[in-house]
Amino acid sequence: MTATQQLSFPRQSARTQRFTLGAPRSFTVSPDGSRVVFLRSASGTDRTGLLWVLDLDGAAPAERPAADPRDLLGGSAEHLSPEERARRERSREGSAGIVGYAVDQAVELAAFALSGRLFTAELRAGTARELTTPGPVIDPRPSPDGRHIAYVARGALRVTGAEGEGDRALAEPEDRNVTWGLAEFIAAEEMGRSRGFWWSPESDRLLVARADDREVRRWWIADPAHPDREPAKVAYPAAGTPNAEVRLYFVTLDGLRTEVSWDRVRYPYLARVHWSASGPPLLLVQSRDQCTQLHLAVDPETGGTRTVHVDEDPAWLELFPGAPAWAPESSYAHGFGGGMLVRIADEGGARVLAVGDRVLTGAQLQLHAVLDIGESDVLVSAAAGEEAADPEIGEIHVYRVNELGVERVSDGPGVHAAVRSGGVTVLASSVTGASGTSVRVLRDGKQIAEVVSYAERPVLTARPRLVEAGGHRIPCAVLLPSGYRESDGPLPVLLDPYGGPHGQRVLAAHNPYLTSQWFADHGFAVIVADGRGAPGRSPAWEKAVKNAFTLTLDDQIEALHALAGSHPLDLDRVAIRGWSYGGYLAAMAVLRRPDVFHAAVSGAPVTDLRLYDTHYTERYLGDPAAQPEVYGANSLVTDDGLTVAETPHRPLMIIHGLADDNVVVAHSLRLSSALLAAGRPHEVLPLTGVTHMTPQEQIAENLLLLQVDFLKRSLGLA
Repeated sequence: MTATQQLSFPRQSARTQRFTLGAPRSFTVSPDGSRVVFLRSASGTDRTGLLWVLDLDGAAPAERPAADPRDLLGGSAEHLSPEERARRERSREGSAGIVGYAVDQAVELAAFALSGRLFTAELRAGTARELTTPGPVIDPRPSPDGRHIAYVARGALRVTGAEGEGDRALAEPEDRNVTWGLAEFIAAEEMGRSRGFWWSPESDRLLVARADDREVRRWWIADPAHPDREPAKVAYPAAGTPNAEVRLYFVTLDGLRTEVSWDRVRYPYLARVHWSASGPPLLLVQSRDQCTQLHLAVDPETGGTRTVHVDEDPAWLELFPGAPAWAPESSYAHGFGGGMLVRIADEGGARVLAVGDRVLTGAQLQLHAVLDIGESDVLVSAAAGEEAADPEIGEIHVYRVNELGVERVSDGPGVHAAVRSGGVTVLASSVTGASGTSVRVLRDGKQIAEVVSYAERPVLTARPRLVEAGGHRIPCAVLLPSGYRESDGPLPVLLDPYGGPHGQRVLAAHNPYLTSQWFADHGFAVIVADGRGAPGRSPAWEKAVKNAFTLTLDDQIEALHALAGSHPLDLDRVAIRGWSYGGYLAAMAVLRRPDVFHAAVSGAPVTDLRLYDTHYTERYLGDPAAQPEVYGANSLVTDDGLTVAETPHRPLMIIHGLADDNVVVAHSLRLSSALLAAGRPHEVLPLTGVTHMTPQEQIAENLLLLQVDFLKRSLGLA
């Protein structure tokens, strides 16, 4: 064994960033199918990402590094601007080095930022170099023809030649409240839109978002451990307060601007932008209540828009990766024809794929994302739907869909994802019986290569049993201590959920359960349950929590009691732990159902829902001014204190990072104050310099050790 393999699981998990370091990711396939580009660090403990190329045209596929940050920076330390740090926080990116890149249409030129500087890599030649530009550089992207690179620096959209010539600003901020070419907070945090500019297919102009956050309320994030430092001022759009104003412009390489017109008063959210050779620019804009959205085609010459499709839903409308988009323009046998809209929609009680006017999937599948749109099919990821013959608990598969039907591309139980182009598919698969993710490269369905992972093997093995529980058939994973025997008797229980929207935890894979197994090996029966609201088997399953987050706690209890009939669970010793929404759920459990739960660890909990952001909170609970009673019923604290009656006290540990700008520490402080006013003992663990993530190795390790110690003390375990 290596020295790292001798480490305890908490230290190994922290050092490897939960076993993600060294694993290949962010794949791009060239249109001619000759190479695959991806990111990967040099080992399972190395945080520095390198840009790699897998050549497929030779006698045998071969990997080679295309850009190494250590060489490019000459061994110097990496320095990130506040804007880049914020961007990485929104994407939960904790690695270093090359953490993202963009390519031209031929996938011959890559651009990326390192330490706020602009670099390019010639992917065929395998050479990389720096282009001299004003910095700090954010989100550089080559034009489709590879002749220019656009990027953002100090809120301005700039462009330079691919050789570094002619650098100039195309759009500059009028004041400190304005940015050009960047996604505003809400888009990056909640909409899954991390970009703020898009090249035209002809490389002659760009679509550029202008965000003005002057009306957004300012919050202050202080660092109490360093009272000599000024607090950071952030624009945070809390529920019911103003958002940033977002406009969209066509900007030519000469700097000429044409504004895109749509009803921004009724549809203020710019959720998606798609611009390809298959049709005119395509926008998806949403109303603030997210119950109506428009698919708009844009005229690049005038900026005028026409409505292509309208979606409406009484609860809310979900956003999906890869959609909407246009099908290719060419016609083909059994194909879709040119210029047809590809979208994912909630129709007929199912989440379906629609191309043009035709719905091509049914209730057997629950669509997750559009992965690629080919000339004769659409590649999607999906889970088993409400009417699937086999429930396939926790499985996500890749499918080819066309007018002839649906064909599964991935094989075997597990969680699968794919990237495709030029007849080549990169298929990444995770299974319950093996750690990590295997990455296979397929050409016309046959494996031609495998991308090696350098990720470390965990020092423990997770043994989840995937089951459905209760009348709602709640997906669950149950983990018992390694070596447990029936004669050992019932075990104290630890529920380990996320439990909220967009946070699926029950997956047919190994690594998602490593921490749960570690807790199990300390003598617990651990239950991970995805109740209503979590990504599930139907839109109705997810939307059941409209105005009622408390249903997510009901489902945790239903799963617990249902599993007690078939598993060795001691219902007199039940604890719960969670982070973010899971932290909210854990705190709510001991405050509102102390008859069921006897201890809780609540990490970064959302306690007063008026303090969380607009796009997320209003989607589920509406406008706090119009529905104050809904916010009061779902929050743990209000201006009047705890939102629970007198109930038995249960031990509660609250953990929060003081630098968290997503769920600000005010949530935990208000809960602690309300608990203190009510005479309820509790423990608070403040994390200095920690955001909503906990990437610091020692902190991440000790957090696990402190939690298991607290839970054992609270439940009276040796």
